[in-house]
Amino acid sequence: MGILNATPDSFHSESRVRVDDALRLAERMISEGAAILDIGGMSTRPGAQEVDVDEELRRVVPVIEAVHQRFPEAWISVDTYRASVAKAAVDAGAGMVNDVGAGLLDTAMLPTVAALGVPYIAMHMQGTPRTMQAAPQYTNVVAEVTHFLGERLRACRAAGIADVILDPGFGFGKTTGQNYSLLRELDRINDLGAPVLVGISRKRMINEVLGTTPAEALNGTTVLNTLALLRGAAVLRVHDVREAVEVVRLVGAFGG
Repeated sequence: MGILNATPDSFHSESRVRVDDALRLAERMISEGAAILDIGGMSTRPGAQEVDVDEELRRVVPVIEAVHQRFPEAWISVDTYRASVAKAAVDAGAGMVNDVGAGLLDTAMLPTVAALGVPYIAMHMQGTPRTMQAAPQYTNVVAEVTHFLGERLRACRAAGIADVILDPGFGFGKTTGQNYSLLRELDRINDLGAPVLVGISRKRMINEVLGTTPAEALNGTTVLNTLALLRGAAVLRVHDVREAVEVVRLVGAFGG
């Protein structure tokens, strides 16, 4: 899954796009082997401020329409926690909804996705993007995140969503140590019976350990993506598609 951010404030500057830039980036990601293009119109980086729904629609819908028109074969995901944005995005050509709120930030999300009949990604987050990194607290982060995702998986299925992907939400209300605990025991989330998405590309859990910036974190991202695949991840959400595809191919060869 390649990341295209139709926002002015994504933490990784090269993923911020306008329509023309989005088409160029989409073409590159598709040529490098991306299976999904994830397009979002509101940053969910730590401390991010919420934008109103009209602004989110103004940012994301034209990008989805343009990418879908130019590359009709591409599978597009919309990164939003608002049901109205999800519906508008699917109407514009998206075929998947990626929700950092797992249906809890907008109670209309699960029935909307069920009615749209598209796959759905439910992510764990403690708090909101604006508050999530303010001293996140867990008794047992692996058990609590796994329990939450199991509950959300059941809620999705009860709502009538056929295809659900689970995301433990690396960096969303977790310290670096908590993130590594989740990565070490990712197989416990995999055991819930739904594919697992991992989004660790260029994140703080790499930079705090290595003393790097997001711009310098490609090598660390590759290492952690490798570990995630070895622990059962099914989807890698990344800024750098070519390198991630190489990881997938090499881990596949290693596993026989």
